Amino acid sequence: MDGKSAPTRSKHGWYWLLIIPFIATLWPPFYAHEHPIVAGLPFLYWYLLVWVVLVGVISAIVFAITG
Repeated sequence: MDGKSAPTRSKHGWYWLLIIPFIATLWPPFYAHEHPIVAGLPFLYWYLLVWVVLVGVISAIVFAITG
């Protein structure tokens, strides 16, 4: 048994972070409404735009830790 098995295996747990955006955008009735309006954008649009940025951040974190 080599010493690399345990650290590599523990790094795989970070991939679970990638499911957060999927769950947050999976159920449209949760976010498919107009109010509150931010910067002239209905909730649906700015919620999804925030997730575009968050997916990039989460992906970068997972890549930095596991890559």
